[in-house]
Amino acid sequence: MTTLNDLFLEELQDPWSANDQMSEVASSMADEASDDRLAQRLNTAKDGIDKHVELLKSLITDTGGEEKKEHCKGMEGLAKEARKHAIDADLDDAALDVAIIAQYQRMCHYGIAGFGTTKAFAEALGEDEAARKLDRAPDKIYGSDDFMMELAERSRNVDAKA
Repeated sequence: MTTLNDLFLEELQDPWSANDQMSEVASSMADEASDDRLAQRLNTAKDGIDKHVELLKSLITDTGGEEKKEHCKGMEGLAKEARKHAIDADLDDAALDVAIIAQYQRMCHYGIAGFGTTKAFAEALGEDEAARKLDRAPDKIYGSDDFMMELAERSRNVDAKA
């Protein structure tokens, strides 16, 4: 890697891997969730995450890069923690839902940071269309994060405390 363009392409390949890992974990967490709203939101989120992968692939191709992903070790760690603390955990229903929400939000925040960084590189390179697309991608992530926070605060945290 010698140029900002090289770094930009690698930054598109890394979140592709991160999103693939997050999609798999979100699906597993949806299967474990006891709250129907949580399970439904995780399944919806999985669809959105998969759309982000398609966006990243198209941006890689559009900017002349090789359509391949760069394994994301950051998300690997977050996915491992999610499996340990939410998917494989021996918790009662409400506590498990709280753990799922916490782990999902950690992965969301990592994704938001990745899209923001990549958008900044696109702007610096004058890749205005890519920057616009990358700017819109986190909107659904923010919405999902807000939903999770509200669900936790209004019901699951309270239920888990009982």
